[in-house]
Amino acid sequence: MFREINYEDIDKRNLDKSYVLIDVRSPGEYYSETIPGAINVPIFDDEERKLVGTIYNNESVEKAKKLGMEFGSKKLPLIYEKVTDLNKEYKYLIFFCSRGGFRSSSLVSLFKSLGINAIKLNGGYKNYRRFINENLPSIVSNVRFIVLYGNTGTGKTKILNSLENLGMDVLDLERCANHRGSNLGDVGLGKQNTQKMFESLIYDSLKNRKSNLVFVEGESQRIGKDIIPKYLYEAMNKGYAIKIEASMDQRIENLLGEYVHDTDDEIISSIENLRKYLGDKNVDNYIDLLVKGQYKNVIEELLIKYYDPMYEYKNRDYKAVFINDDSHITAEKIIKYTKGLNL
Repeated sequence: MFREINYEDIDKRNLDKSYVLIDVRSPGEYYSETIPGAINVPIFDDEERKLVGTIYNNESVEKAKKLGMEFGSKKLPLIYEKVTDLNKEYKYLIFFCSRGGFRSSSLVSLFKSLGINAIKLNGGYKNYRRFINENLPSIVSNVRFIVLYGNTGTGKTKILNSLENLGMDVLDLERCANHRGSNLGDVGLGKQNTQKMFESLIYDSLKNRKSNLVFVEGESQRIGKDIIPKYLYEAMNKGYAIKIEASMDQRIENLLGEYVHDTDDEIISSIENLRKYLGDKNVDNYIDLLVKGQYKNVIEELLIKYYDPMYEYKNRDYKAVFINDDSHITAEKIIKYTKGLNL
């Protein structure tokens, strides 16, 4: 059995659930970006990694390795326990670090000697990123997008979820970014995914599609801090455009359910950033209403005075319009409609 493997071979082999990727980098590296689905079994914590790296760069490679061995040896019992548990569940354990160097090589050698089918990912995370950069544009080029457009709160994301549940191929860019794209787009979601993680999740989503027809929500090119790659954004703009509409009451209910769940402080902080667009008087009034629990009034005001005017200036040729009162029913109507098209 091979002791090293390239990521492209993992991608092509379709090993299903017979393998697991084990990221041995520090927790900070892992939570910043990793290969989707990888499990973190770190040799160093963040401070240890920083110290070893400083010594490696400024003093001596040998001294850095020695210190690394000292740090890593203390964690070996816990690492051994985690790895042996994973070995019971998976046929292949594929380890990686930043460049396929000391950290992954040492653990692969150790566990290989203990009879565990440990494999090193050649080139580590760096080579994985090279693979994504080279292959994401080509995978996008084979996709025909059906793009859902519509004003804020019309329920486009819910419709995407319903389409996915009904077996259609979906690219949920907001899920990939962990951000909704607007000024309040991070409310209740926690930390946004990095650009690298964003692109990795896009690749995984498109790689696992069943057809070349993919539903996606129309977005600005920037979703929070993440930027949709130019080739993907252009492909979306050339896609089949569908508009989603909903009543004001329905839109308010959609946004109320999506944003308001013990998130008052986050909402107020985000609205503070709108002062230059809406003026101090309006923002102060919205904050006062939020404190009093009058969420619906604030949502309606923001839709009328901020979001709708920002959206309506965009002219687009929509091929069809769907009124969304129920995301599942709307998704069924969209599927029936698109099956009648020659796409």
